[in-house]
Amino acid sequence: MNTTLHCIPCFVRQTLDASRKVANDPAVHEQIMREVLRWMSDMDMSLSPPALAQRIHRRLRELTGVADPYREEKDLHNQMALKLLPELRAQVAASNDPLMTAAHLAIAGNIIDLGPKSGLDENEIHDALRHASEKPLEGDLIAFRAEVAQAKTILYLADNCGEIVFDTLLIEQLGPERVTLAVRGMPIINDATLEDAVTAGLDKMVPMIGNGSDAPGTILDDCNEEFRQAFESADLIISKGQGNFETLSPCGKNIFYLLKVKCPVVSESVCLPVGTHVLCHGRNFS
Repeated sequence: MNTTLHCIPCFVRQTLDASRKVANDPAVHEQIMREVLRWMSDMDMSLSPPALAQRIHRRLRELTGVADPYREEKDLHNQMALKLLPELRAQVAASNDPLMTAAHLAIAGNIIDLGPKSGLDENEIHDALRHASEKPLEGDLIAFRAEVAQAKTILYLADNCGEIVFDTLLIEQLGPERVTLAVRGMPIINDATLEDAVTAGLDKMVPMIGNGSDAPGTILDDCNEEFRQAFESADLIISKGQGNFETLSPCGKNIFYLLKVKCPVVSESVCLPVGTHVLCHGRNFS
């Protein structure tokens, strides 16, 4: 499957979505769309989808002059998630297997992703969390327990706004005293930055770092030195979401990918159907 060509319709939709967020005039939308389509025609199609998205959204910001076009939706998703958090925390506490229940909920929160599709209905998010425990969790669960038990330092790579609130459930089970949280260095689509981690209350729980990048994934060569040092030194890395999977797999580190499969490209990579909740070790993709 040609990964890049498969993602082009998604990039076109993101361009239109972003232009509508910053202007009400259809003529402006058309102007931005034409400019981005011309610009996309000259891009290096061998790049990963997150690397292409990074370049497209940089161009969008240049054209619109708006640094964070998804800010309103990000704030809404963070506040919605915070309202749900007490109920979900009680669910984890009552579980016979708190670690895996927290992992289920953290992965279910990965539905809050405005990259693969336009806006999310709040009921869709509620249903995903309400039925999280009913979905099979595919992957290396025994190995995950073992690595969590012995790791002295854990680097947790966050993904999206809203979702980052639910990550607190898993971080609480991992042991916050050995976790460092990493987020995007700058706004990109609805990915979480330090501002969103503070909103989620994670600044009171764990050390936090921005990775210095505006890619909707983790492109190591584009990340700052602080992040790369944390990445290299961590005993265990937990990576949330498709964008991190697409940019880090394979990376040769002791890394577990936690994600909801949302597109045929990732489905093909993990050999599991779209919609599957995945918790798998990076060695499977070396």
